[in-house]
Amino acid sequence: MADSVDFRERPEAQEIVMIAGWRQWADGGSVSSGLPLYLVQHTKARRIGTMKPDGFYLFQIPGTHDLVRPVVKFDEGYPRSLETQRNEFYYTGDSQRGVVIFLGDEPHMDIERYVAAILDAAQSLGVKRIVGLGGVYGELPYDKERMISSNYSLPALKEPVRRLAVNLSDYEGGASIGSVVCKRAGERGLEYVGLYAFVPAYDFSNFTTNGSTIRLENDFMAWLGVMKRANYWLKTSFDLSDLEEKAGRVVESVEAKVDELDSAAPHLGIRDYMQRLSDEFTEVIFDPLDDVWGNELRRILGDSEGDGE
Repeated sequence: MADSVDFRERPEAQEIVMIAGWRQWADGGSVSSGLPLYLVQHTKARRIGTMKPDGFYLFQIPGTHDLVRPVVKFDEGYPRSLETQRNEFYYTGDSQRGVVIFLGDEPHMDIERYVAAILDAAQSLGVKRIVGLGGVYGELPYDKERMISSNYSLPALKEPVRRLAVNLSDYEGGASIGSVVCKRAGERGLEYVGLYAFVPAYDFSNFTTNGSTIRLENDFMAWLGVMKRANYWLKTSFDLSDLEEKAGRVVESVEAKVDELDSAAPHLGIRDYMQRLSDEFTEVIFDPLDDVWGNELRRILGDSEGDGE
C-alpha cells in the first residue's frame, strides 16, 4: 500500500466502516459514482487520502481518438487543467463511529494491485465492514421500490445479508470491480457486501420515429434503497430525508415523460406497457423496524417466560 496510497490523515474512532464506489461499468443510475459523491458533499466529508494512478490506466487505445485519454484545457497556450483518473478516500464521523467513503475510477489494468491497494488501505485504517455500490439497467417499474441484488465475501454473512431484503446474486459473466473486491476481501477475512440496484430504463426507439428512450442517469430512488440497507448493515446514521424528497421527484419526472410519449404515440400503448410492468412486479420493501420490533418482541416474551418459572 505504501507505494500506491498516500494518506494525509488517519482518523481514529471506536469503529470505522467503508462505503466504496467507482466510475465504472456497473454504474446504472450513477449508484456507484453519484451516490458516494453525494454522501461526500452532503456530509461535508474531508479528503484524507489518494491512490496514485500509476500503472492502472491506459493513455490511448489504437484506433480510437479520445476514449480513455485525459482531458486537458488550454487558455491561450497555458494548460489550465488536466483531468485524470482519481481514486480518493474521504472521511466523516465522530469518535464513536467513522465512515470512510472511497470513490475511484475503475482501472483498465493491473486489477489485482489496484484491489490490494484498496483493501490494504481499509485494513490500515481499521475498517470493520465494507459496502460496495453498483447499478444495473433493466425494464422495471419506475414507481416501485428498486430491486437490490447482493454479493458477500464470507459464508457466515449469507443469512445476515438475506435479511436486507435483497436477491442473493447468481450472476455468472464478466466481473465488475466490486466483484473482484468481494472475492479478494473474503480471502483476507474481511466483511464486504455488494449492493447492486436495478435501475429502470426503457428503449422505444424501435417503435417511435424520434428514437425515444427513458433512462435514469441519477436514480435517487435506487440511491435511497441502497442507503437504507447500508445504514442498517453498517450501523450508520446518514440522514436520508433529502434522498426521500429526490426519489419522489424521480417518479414525477418519469411520469411526465411517459405521459408525453403516450400522447405523442397513443397507438403504441406505452402507458399500458408501464402498467403491465407494475402489475407483474413483486415489490420488496426493506423495513428495518420489522427486525427491531421482532427482536424486542422475542426479548419481552423471553423475559415473560423467565418470570413464570
